[in-house]
Amino acid sequence: MNLLNIAASTDESGGGFHAPSIMEFYPEIVAFEGTPFALNRIMLIRLLVLTLLVVVFALWTAKFKQANKTNNFVPGKFQLMGEISLNFVRKSIAHDQLGEKDGDRFLPLLTTIFFVTLGMNITGIIPGLNIAGTSVIGLPIVMALAAYVTFIYAGVKKHGVHFFKNSLFPAGVPKAFYALVTPIEFLSTFILRPVTLALRLTMNMIAGHLLLVLCFSATQFFLFNAEGAFKFFGAGTFVFGFAFTLFELLVAFLQAYVFTLLTTVYIQLALADEH
Repeated sequence: MNLLNIAASTDESGGGFHAPSIMEFYPEIVAFEGTPFALNRIMLIRLLVLTLLVVVFALWTAKFKQANKTNNFVPGKFQLMGEISLNFVRKSIAHDQLGEKDGDRFLPLLTTIFFVTLGMNITGIIPGLNIAGTSVIGLPIVMALAAYVTFIYAGVKKHGVHFFKNSLFPAGVPKAFYALVTPIEFLSTFILRPVTLALRLTMNMIAGHLLLVLCFSATQFFLFNAEGAFKFFGAGTFVFGFAFTLFELLVAFLQAYVFTLLTTVYIQLALADEH
């Protein structure tokens, strides 16, 4: 009996190998079913992450205020972690792309996007949660819309209606080519930017989750349901699962960084003098 036959026969019996499917991202309603406030496991994870972020930032803020009042500039470990985390977004993303003045101006949004995305991504590898809050596109769409509204606001605030004019009709292009260039500029600037932000994040989280489910489901199947020498395959799938878990931790950070960085770049382009 080959591996496919073993997997098929075990799956038909109701146990063993659990192949990942799109239904992983549509868990059952666990509270308020039939109402606009219906909650499933992913929504509960999102609420949990947001609550933890509010608590952590409140504690960091309290520590910073206390240090300023007492003139105690020797931070503890928790305060130091907060300073390093916040300064990463402030200096490595906001100031690097926008300069100090505009960087500090848009820092609240950029900080929120980075830490919400990072927190929601990390839940995909936390035992007991096991799925990213950003693996369903609703939340990525909300953050992409926030980025979209912000860079348009930044452009209009600085350049007025000329922001749209110069975005759609770039200087230096022969007028005869505007019939071709303008639709492309409209599509790339005002449509594809938010769409690609949302899709890039969601697709990475979906792929990572399905990959981990595949590895660890195969591990469970080989160890507890396969016979004879096939059990040794469980060790291999476990190693792959562990390696992909570490990789997903890196992806969680990188996707938060890329989402925040691209938002910053879009704001910078909107503020650029050529507009």
